[in-house]
Amino acid sequence: MAAAMELRCWGGDWGLPSVHTDSLIVLAYATFSGAKLTASPIDWTWKTLTATVPELVCGDSAVTEPSQILNFLRKQRFNADYELTARQGADTMAYIALLEEKLLPALLHTFWVDAENYANLTRPWFASRSPFPLNFLVPSCLAKIALSRILLTKGESPLHRITEVEGKIYSDAKECLNLLSYRLGTENYFFGNSPTSLDAFVFGFVAPLHKASLPSSPLQSHLRQLDNLTCFCDNILAVYFSSSHPCPPPPVQETMDANLQKLTQLVNKESNLIEKMDDNLRSSPQHKPHRPDPKPSLASEKSSTPA
Repeated sequence: MAAAMELRCWGGDWGLPSVHTDSLIVLAYATFSGAKLTASPIDWTWKTLTATVPELVCGDSAVTEPSQILNFLRKQRFNADYELTARQGADTMAYIALLEEKLLPALLHTFWVDAENYANLTRPWFASRSPFPLNFLVPSCLAKIALSRILLTKGESPLHRITEVEGKIYSDAKECLNLLSYRLGTENYFFGNSPTSLDAFVFGFVAPLHKASLPSSPLQSHLRQLDNLTCFCDNILAVYFSSSHPCPPPPVQETMDANLQKLTQLVNKESNLIEKMDDNLRSSPQHKPHRPDPKPSLASEKSSTPA
């Protein structure tokens, strides 16, 4: 029996199962692949300050970081990328790198550095989900981490201050959203009729920006002009996270195996039924085959003919 899997993550709000991008990526992929996880929010625990989230715990194993957790799930035969071609797999890696390079810095700035958003939305939310006295420490600690990450990736010389990189950050993020919108087009998912790891990453990055009630966000205003991306998020929420759809669809391979098994059972059942009908027809007197009288021989015909 497989060990139970527990995902430690930040809790949900704004109509999302989690407000945390990395946690949302893992939750989405697990749902797409049919993995049964027990989500354990770290809200109201001391782990709000010390834990690395998301963290997947399975038996004696503990895995962090979305990419590592997804690899772990694949090894457990939960693979949402089962039908991807090599080219699509390469495209997936390229788009995920694009999200992390172009969109992530703008999201960190929007939620953690923008003064109005931080004071009115981000800080109150995380403070209300942290126990005393950590409610004073957790938001400011996370804000410092976000600022350091932005400056580390975007603060190249001569741009050393956050005010000097804001324009570049948001320009790159809007370009990234445009590329994603163009790639998605009129489809529900990025590759075929089923969501994959790329859909999980895009959902994790875009959904909080789409659903949060941000007092100030030019990036959110730009996103709302891209109807297919907002519909993409709404569709995943409705199909995979709605209370009216509590059971996610099984993985592709399991679905194929189940359908093949049902078809085999149906064929066997019909074959048995046909054999029983044939046996009944053979044993029934009224259905015995009619045997015609043997044709009289030429000699008997001549003897019966009058002279």
